[in-house]
Amino acid sequence: MYIGSTDSRGLHHLVQEIVDNSIDEAMAGHCDTILVTLHSDGSVSVLDNGRGIPVDMHPTEKKVGLEMVLTELHAGAKFGGDGYKISGGLHGVGASVVNALSERLVAEVYRDGRAHRQSYRRGIPEGPMEVLGPSTQRGTLIRWWADGEIFADRTYDWEVIADRLRELAFLTKGVVITLVDEPRDLRYTFYFEGGIRAFVRHLNASRTVVNARPMYVEREIEGNLVELAVQYQSTTFTEHVLTYANNINTEEGGAHLTGFRSGLTVTLNKYARKAGLLKEQDPNLSGDDVRDGLTAVISVKLREPQFEGQTKTKLGNSEVAGQVSAVLSDALMQFLEENPADARRIVEQSLTAARARQAAARARELVQRKSLLESTTLPGKLADCSERDPEHCELFIVEGDSAGGSAKQGRERRNQAILPLRGKILNVEKARADKILANEEIKNLITALGTGFGEGMDVSRLRYHRIVLMADADVDGSHIRTLLLTFFWRHLQPVVQGGYLYLAQPPLYKITKGSGRQQRVEYAYSDPERDAKIKELGGGKVDVQRYKGLGEMNPEELWETTMDPERRILLRVMVDDALRADEIFDRLMGSDVEPRRRFIQTHARSVRNLDV
Repeated sequence: MYIGSTDSRGLHHLVQEIVDNSIDEAMAGHCDTILVTLHSDGSVSVLDNGRGIPVDMHPTEKKVGLEMVLTELHAGAKFGGDGYKISGGLHGVGASVVNALSERLVAEVYRDGRAHRQSYRRGIPEGPMEVLGPSTQRGTLIRWWADGEIFADRTYDWEVIADRLRELAFLTKGVVITLVDEPRDLRYTFYFEGGIRAFVRHLNASRTVVNARPMYVEREIEGNLVELAVQYQSTTFTEHVLTYANNINTEEGGAHLTGFRSGLTVTLNKYARKAGLLKEQDPNLSGDDVRDGLTAVISVKLREPQFEGQTKTKLGNSEVAGQVSAVLSDALMQFLEENPADARRIVEQSLTAARARQAAARARELVQRKSLLESTTLPGKLADCSERDPEHCELFIVEGDSAGGSAKQGRERRNQAILPLRGKILNVEKARADKILANEEIKNLITALGTGFGEGMDVSRLRYHRIVLMADADVDGSHIRTLLLTFFWRHLQPVVQGGYLYLAQPPLYKITKGSGRQQRVEYAYSDPERDAKIKELGGGKVDVQRYKGLGEMNPEELWETTMDPERRILLRVMVDDALRADEIFDRLMGSDVEPRRRFIQTHARSVRNLDV
C-alpha cells in the first residue's frame, strides 16, 4: 500500500523512504552529508549527520523515540519541536514501513554525546534500545535487509538509485550525497552548489544552448519557497520542464506548472513588444511558441502540500500558481533586460516556432478533416475493426505491406485493426511540428488513433486502448520501434502514461519435427528457449527456421504466435523515470552525434546480438 508494489520499483522505494528522512533534515538546515551504501551482503544503509532521531522516553507513549519512529505510522507528528516545517514525506510513514518490510533492520543514533542502537526482525524489536557508549558523532544510521518473502527479487539497480540521489543533490543545494556499491567497488559523490541552476545545465549538457547562463531565482513568498531555473536550447524542439514540490517529482504538473507557463507567456510577449521584436500588428506569441526548446526546473517548498491526480503527483495548492507566476515574471523580465542578446535569440526562436505552428495548424486541419471520414476511406491502408468500444479495440502498427497483409488476413476482425507502415517514419526528435505533420506515415497514424495532435491532443478520444507496435526482430525492426517510441513519448505522451502502448513479441524460431499428422510445431522466443525446445523434442530430425521478418510468417502463424490473446506475448511500455527517458531519447535520437558516439563506445562490449 505505501510503497506501491513488491517488484523492483517497490524495493527501490524503500531506499527512497529512508533517504527522504535524511533530506528532510538537510532542508531543515541540520544535515549536509548523506552516505548511501549497497553492502555485499544484500543490505542497504543510509547514514546522515543530522540531529539524530530522538532517543528519550516519550511521556505518554512509554517508548523511546527511536522505537516509535520505527514501529508506528505517522509517529513524526508526536515530537513537537523536532518536526519539520517542510517535508518530502507524502505520508510520514517511511521508516516504520521499511522496518515492517525487512527481515532485519539495525538503527544507530548518534545524539547528545552518545551512540545508541536497536535491532528489529520483521518490524519487531529484538530488545530494548541500548546505549553503546560516548560518541562525538552526530546523526542517524539505518541499515536493512529487505524481506525475501515479500520481494522476489532483491537486486538493487545502481543507476536507478544514483539517478534519484543526483536529483536530490540538485534539489537540495550544498548537500554532499555519496553512493557506495561494495560488491563492485564503486563510489560516486553528488554535490551541486548551484542547485537547480546546475540541474538545468546538466539537462542541456549535450544540447546547443541559447542563453549560456540560465535564468535563476529563489524567493520566499507568503511562507512558501519558490526556486526556478530556465535555459533555452536549439537542438530539439520540445518543451522539457521538470516540476517538484518538497522534492517530490510532480510528473502530472499542477498549480506551480500552471503559474510558470502563464508567467512565461505574458512576460516574453511583454518584453518582445517593449523591445520592438513584436510589431503592433503582430499577434501575441502563444504558450507553445514560447516553450519551444525550453528547459526548466521548478521547485517549490510548501508547509502543507496538497497532492491530487491518479498517482498523487499533481500539486493542488491553488495559491502556488499566482506565487510562481509573480516570481517568474519579475525575475525573467530583469534577466531579459540585463541580457539583451540572449533575450533577442529567445524571442527569435519563439517567432520561428510561431511560423512553424501556423504551418502545422494547416496540416493539422487536414488531418482532423480526414479523421472525420469513415474508416474505410482513411489513409495508410488502415484495416479497421467492427467493434466501436475503444476499451475492447486493438491497433497493430505493422512494419511493411507484406507483414501487414498477413496480419490483415490472420487477425480477429471484430476488435483488431491493422495499420501497415511503409519504411521508417520521421525522427521527430529533430523536427518541428510542421515537418512532423507533413510526414505521410505520421499523418496516417494520428488519423487512425483519433486523439489529435499538439494543442488539440485529447487522449479521451483514443480509438484503441491497446496499441501494439509489431516490427521485425532485426536491426531495422528495432530502429522502427525506436522511431515510433520517440514519436509517442514526445508527442503522444498521455498514451504512454495511460498504459495504452505495447510491444509485440514475435517468435525468433519455428521448430518442426515429423510430418503429416505426426508433425509437431513449437515456437521459441529466445536462443535458450530454442535449445530447450529442441532438447524436449528428443532424437530424429528437427527443422529449425529462423524468422528474420514478420513477412516470412503466413497469416495462421502470425495469429498463433503474435496476435492471439490466448497465446501471444505483449510487453506494456511503462516509464518509471521520465527524466531518464528524456535523457535517453535526447542522447540516442537527437541531432548531436557526440553523446551517441560516447554511448556506443561505453556499451560496445555488452552487445549480445549484432546484426551487420
